[in-house]
Amino acid sequence: MEKKDIAGIRKQFKADNDLLRISEIFNVYIMKESTEIYHAQKQPFELLDSNQQELFMNNFKKVLTGGLNEKLFELKFQRDAENSSQLILHKGLLGGTDDWQDQMLIMTEKMIRDQPYEKDTVITFIRAEYMKPTKSRNDEAETSDRDAVYAHHFILCTVNKTDEPKKEIQFDYIEKEFKYKIEVDPVIDLKNPLTGFLFPCFTNQSADVNHILYAAGKANEPDYRFIDEVLNSEEIMTAKEDKAVFEQVIRNVVGDQLSPSTLAKVYGEINTAIEENDEGESPKLDYKDVERVLSNSGEKVDGEKIKEAFGMITDNESYELKASSIVPKYKSKSIKINTKVANISISPQDLEFVRQVNYNGKRCIMIEIEEDAEIDGFKMLPEAFNE
Repeated sequence: MEKKDIAGIRKQFKADNDLLRISEIFNVYIMKESTEIYHAQKQPFELLDSNQQELFMNNFKKVLTGGLNEKLFELKFQRDAENSSQLILHKGLLGGTDDWQDQMLIMTEKMIRDQPYEKDTVITFIRAEYMKPTKSRNDEAETSDRDAVYAHHFILCTVNKTDEPKKEIQFDYIEKEFKYKIEVDPVIDLKNPLTGFLFPCFTNQSADVNHILYAAGKANEPDYRFIDEVLNSEEIMTAKEDKAVFEQVIRNVVGDQLSPSTLAKVYGEINTAIEENDEGESPKLDYKDVERVLSNSGEKVDGEKIKEAFGMITDNESYELKASSIVPKYKSKSIKINTKVANISISPQDLEFVRQVNYNGKRCIMIEIEEDAEIDGFKMLPEAFNE
């Protein structure tokens, strides 16, 4: 799934939206340090009062929020997995209401098996349908843009911890005394989902039942046990890990010293590949692409050495790096220049204006600028540069 596909579904979770119909919600309560289901309740989503619906809607949006390959990951199902989650979810999606509940209970058992939660936890499933218009809105057209739609059926799951009841001291105006009060019911934390998933994935107008969208609780910290044992999906690399692989490959090939102008050209080459990609998704770079990027940036490199570096670092000479992980948000992302005196943040495309120079026998960072620099609103006075 691309960012636009995820955003398209996420923004549908709002009240009185005729393009989204949530048929059922199924909540499962798990006691802390337990691998048994304490309580399960299924009901039509429309029977919840408006306040409850709003809280859950925000929870569903929250689990679909985050950067691709950082917090959200499109996973490919393993082939021939025992007790396959792909088959379980597909049966639940296509079956009747009772069959859906049975399949979600199987998914719940996979989640809690041998892995009890530290706090009371609520696992929520919904079965829904998202109608996407086949064409954009045209106010002048005689027919509505909603006369023809693509119907996307999906299952969404969120896992949420509970907070301990509050203990308070209150003052009773009538009795004129201080009273100790404690709430006995735990509160479900719907604002900070621990994890979740969406099945199936959607790209443009097509459903892809061979992939599932997984949501990690924290950026670049996926739960690999959940991915493998619960979702039965193949291994992944986070954006952070992909970038680390790229940096290590560069060190192995050209060393750990690289001029800012060369690094700017490298990032520029990768960003150009991203912008020129016609398929919509971020392109991937194998060892041949990295060789081309370095060569176009002015570095003389050996393709075989790059291939060997890929194999040594990833155990796969044919491994492909996600370009967006190497240069994410090119025009807004900051590159950090770290020194013992100060840390400087600068955009990747501006690295060509940075130099490390010797000044009066000392190493200095020099940045070429076109106008007077400012510090807290004050213009810096120019000083003579005598090397």
